[in-house]
Amino acid sequence: MNIELLLEDFCHYGTYIRGVSKNTIRRYRQNISHYVRASKITDISEVNDKNVQMFFLTGRVQRHWKTTTYRTYYMTLLVFFRWCVKNGYLEKNYAQELELPKIEKTLPSKLKKQEALKLLEVAYNYPYTHKYLKYRNHALFSMLLFAGLRKSELLNLKLTDVDLENLTIFVRLGKGNKDRIIPMSYTLAQSLNRYLVERKKQHKTCPEFFTSSNRNMGFTCSGLKLLVGQLKKASGLQFTIHKLRHTFATLMLEGGCDIFSLSKMMGHSDIKTTTIYLSATAEHLRCQVTKHPLNSSN
Repeated sequence: MNIELLLEDFCHYGTYIRGVSKNTIRRYRQNISHYVRASKITDISEVNDKNVQMFFLTGRVQRHWKTTTYRTYYMTLLVFFRWCVKNGYLEKNYAQELELPKIEKTLPSKLKKQEALKLLEVAYNYPYTHKYLKYRNHALFSMLLFAGLRKSELLNLKLTDVDLENLTIFVRLGKGNKDRIIPMSYTLAQSLNRYLVERKKQHKTCPEFFTSSNRNMGFTCSGLKLLVGQLKKASGLQFTIHKLRHTFATLMLEGGCDIFSLSKMMGHSDIKTTTIYLSATAEHLRCQVTKHPLNSSN
């Protein structure tokens, strides 16, 4: 059976039966197709222990995969081969016996408070060709730094998901297909309100919250990539959208937010995922160590 045809059936199963997200389906297609090309196979019967092990070994040695990359490929092939075994296309799951490298416990990369403020300042004062861009881009980066949204959540945000009156942001079907509500600060609300006033003046009627400047449609992934590159150059700061999410989390902890509330705002399934930020913020740890009772003794 042609492995590319099986991949299509597997992706349809994932979409309509398991209900996995579009991003997960995209990852399935990319990772499995990469395995097929690298192993130079076309039929599912050609999958074996040797080419699966060689694929992962080559990835680590020649392509310098990080542990997270290795694990992403592993999980993709594990699920795909499991489906193939269940449907009688493979006799065994060839990914199941692979050893997983330990995840490096690196601290998440983030911007410092002054760097975050600088980014917002540059986003607002950049010499744009149109006033609409000034307000939209400041609102967009404010949303990332004050609410910690993921890139997909930001681009999928609808106009009706942002409630300025009740100061809430409704994240619809975030990672893991989970909805969540994020409280909105007054600072963020002011930036979003300025943008919405200008958005209305430009007669933008599409359902997406953040829109393209010259078309009546949602802001795109490629447009966001260009904007990030533009502001990186203008500000001299090195950042990614995910780095801004890390910045939100660490700044919240430094401001005194408890780990449980932060976990809910971040949309983490396991609070253990959120605890990594406790190590990333020295200010939070410094505040905690001052609570040692011997500090007050003479």
